[in-house]
Amino acid sequence: MSPFSITVLAVSMSVDAFAVSVGRGAALGRPRLAEALRTGAVFGTVEAITPLIGWAAGLAASSLIEAVDHWVAFILLSGVGVHMLRAASRTPEPEAEKPPGRSFGLLLATAIGTSIDAMAVGVSLALLDVDIVVVALAIGLATFLMSSGGMLVGRLVGARLGRIAEACAGLALIGLGLSILHAHLGA
Repeated sequence: MSPFSITVLAVSMSVDAFAVSVGRGAALGRPRLAEALRTGAVFGTVEAITPLIGWAAGLAASSLIEAVDHWVAFILLSGVGVHMLRAASRTPEPEAEKPPGRSFGLLLATAIGTSIDAMAVGVSLALLDVDIVVVALAIGLATFLMSSGGMLVGRLVGARLGRIAEACAGLALIGLGLSILHAHLGA
């Protein structure tokens, strides 16, 4: 996997955490830098671990699907991309009267919820010749930076930017899936 593809994947995987962080930052009003860094650290760590879990599961099943691995990678990446596009196009739910809690449990649950797609991508990465540690670290670092920044940006621009970014990330994942399919079928 080229450095460009790793970067596109890392940024795409971290956009859902960015979108949530923008909304969280908007809801909290004026989050402090320490709160933004804490959010980024939790989201980044979880987002780096989940593709490793998916990769291990995909590696275990790779011998069973070797003949169609490029189709599986395409379907998983495109499926996650379509899901992100649908989520970005939904009408946001009305804001709650009180801002979201700052508890670690709620933050961790949110981080896990936004990283499930990274696990599915990890499965597809097991079918490709990639250095999963490099990819997982890139995803974790991108998520840390985007989540921390999203918290700070959220207080300025609100949740709309997060939805636009999520739509762009969905399109990028679909494009990545198409490029994998094209590389295998065109060769």
